[in-house]
Amino acid sequence: MRFALAALAALALAPMSALATEEPDHTVVVQEDRFQIRAYEPMILAEVTVEGDLGQASNRGFRALADYIFGNNLASTKIDMTAPVLREPSPQKIDMTAPVLREANPAGDWTVTFVMPSQWTMETLPVPNNPDVTIREVTGQVLAAAEFRGSGSSRNFARWEGELVAWLGRAGYEVTGAPRYAGYSGPWVPSPMKRQEVLIPVVEISSEDS
Repeated sequence: MRFALAALAALALAPMSALATEEPDHTVVVQEDRFQIRAYEPMILAEVTVEGDLGQASNRGFRALADYIFGNNLASTKIDMTAPVLREPSPQKIDMTAPVLREANPAGDWTVTFVMPSQWTMETLPVPNNPDVTIREVTGQVLAAAEFRGSGSSRNFARWEGELVAWLGRAGYEVTGAPRYAGYSGPWVPSPMKRQEVLIPVVEISSEDS
């Protein structure tokens, strides 16, 4: 237990860039200013769903996933940290009542994700001890990206999400999924220098559809 707590403390104090030398493999298909269309290779994700606003969910999800990669798994194996840490709003389920309507939690649920290093496979990755942490493999995907420097606030992500969606309309791409908010910088990095991205699944609009 003392080792796990010390490891988590070290992670919180260390720059993510120093710990995370690996980022998901991808090819840049389109580049315009701060916007890109990227083709990503298949990857394996460790995920946890937590409740709260963006900041609360980021902290809670990060702790659970860091606990897993620092050895809280059946093999007690340490897994290297990668970048980015992804946050995605989970679909909201609203109870049906009559005649009273219930509102979904305004904070909502978030899925927080670590991308597993490419050396691991679904067969070799250790099983999490925490049942809330799930492992899944995703196929290759095309994502639009908007990179910015600044704090990972809801306001900043909303601003760049709006700009990215507007650019996609001009560039001839259609949004196919929920946005993902990616953070690359360690907690020690000053807010104005933190590297952040909005990532959105897209498909190119064919000439037949336009």
